[in-house]
Amino acid sequence: MQHEEIAALRAGSPAWRLLRADNAPLILSFLGRLFVDDNVRDMAATQLVGLLDDELFALNERLGEGAYPKSAKAYLDDWSSPESGWLRKFYPPGSDEPHYDATPAVEKAVAWVYALRDRTFVGTESRLNTVFELLRQLVFGSETDAGARLDDLHRRRREIDREIDAVAAGEFAVLDPAARRDRYQQLAETARTLLSDFREVEANFRRLDRELRERIATWDGSRGQLLDEVVGNRSHITESDQGRSFQAFYDLLLSPVRQRELTGMLDRVHQLDLADHADPRLRYIHHDWLDASERAQSTVRQLSEQLRRFLDDQVWLENRRVMELLRSIESRALALRDTVRSDFVHEIDACAPTIRLPVERPLYTKTPSAAVDSSTVEEGRFDGDSAALFEQTYVDPAPLIRSVRKALQRCAQIELSEVVAENPITQGLSELVTYLSLDDEGFATVFDETGRASVSWTDDRGVVRTARLPRVIYARTAAESR
Repeated sequence: MQHEEIAALRAGSPAWRLLRADNAPLILSFLGRLFVDDNVRDMAATQLVGLLDDELFALNERLGEGAYPKSAKAYLDDWSSPESGWLRKFYPPGSDEPHYDATPAVEKAVAWVYALRDRTFVGTESRLNTVFELLRQLVFGSETDAGARLDDLHRRRREIDREIDAVAAGEFAVLDPAARRDRYQQLAETARTLLSDFREVEANFRRLDRELRERIATWDGSRGQLLDEVVGNRSHITESDQGRSFQAFYDLLLSPVRQRELTGMLDRVHQLDLADHADPRLRYIHHDWLDASERAQSTVRQLSEQLRRFLDDQVWLENRRVMELLRSIESRALALRDTVRSDFVHEIDACAPTIRLPVERPLYTKTPSAAVDSSTVEEGRFDGDSAALFEQTYVDPAPLIRSVRKALQRCAQIELSEVVAENPITQGLSELVTYLSLDDEGFATVFDETGRASVSWTDDRGVVRTARLPRVIYARTAAESR
């Protein structure tokens, strides 16, 4: 890094300002424990003031009266001011009470302070293995030659075959305590870093949205070009490298198969003998990942809705400006109506413009009714089977609800395609539509418009039918969990 870059960071970085603040121990300990360690992403002002007030009382009792003389609300106002930038103060939709959330600057400052502590054990082997694995993925994942890829796959298969033969013969090595500790330390560090990155991802989404709003506010081109710019920038948020990486992570985390695999491996890891180095929160870190990623997803949806309302307001303001111009022209024309000026001469093509409106087209005209003579109508005959008229398909939702509830006993959420794979559709499209409209207090039906899924069944004639629809996820509710 250059001297000028470091000087700019020292002057403008909120994380650097936090480390230099006089009450940095209070900020780092309180905000770090609440928003970073406990992964709180949103807290009402009343609750946060109460917690900080208890913290200030305990510190003043221990350090002496006057150690922290301000009130809890005054400290929160200082920390959320633009000059500090350590807390984000906002109003959630439908709430008139302000809420607080930590900014990425707090995450960075807390992580830096954690890194200052002396470590009794520094693992290096696991990180070297991670480097080798990432290098292999980069090299062979970018390889365009099919022959080179086949050679690598054959080499890996030979290695796996040799390992299988060795294990079958009883010759295999087990990780010793130091190796287990090394890998667990790398796992915990990566998992917590990944969790802290979500707050920065959310902040980047907000920054992109703010830049787009500024561009709209200063736009001086046509409305069509503005809409093209808006659509392009909105897609830029989701189609950027960061957006695609986040969406891939979110899809991978939502996979029920991956969730079951991750839960099983975390349970087995915490059954190992890791002495006092095991982190209890790491066992359920994937739940924190889900909460943080869903918060980032909801932020993108909320920003899109706010942007739509912002554009509607812009259109209303433009229409209002047009009406003001028309009224000023009319007022000026009325003021000049009785004024005779001999030097004013202007030629016009016609007294009024020729306007053809769409509403000038003729409306629908009803066709005259024709006279019907039924005197020669003869009684008809029907040779078909009338029983088919009474064979109506009725799908009972109760068995479908039981199938979903049974599947949700194994995991917190499951996709419709997996439910159908375990309970094949027997009543065709009507049963599929009933699945989409299930309503039960034990689970909620979520439609993920960003993904697509396929559901197949075999009809009465033996033909396989396939329906493509948005991903449908059944998520277990709190009532079912109890």
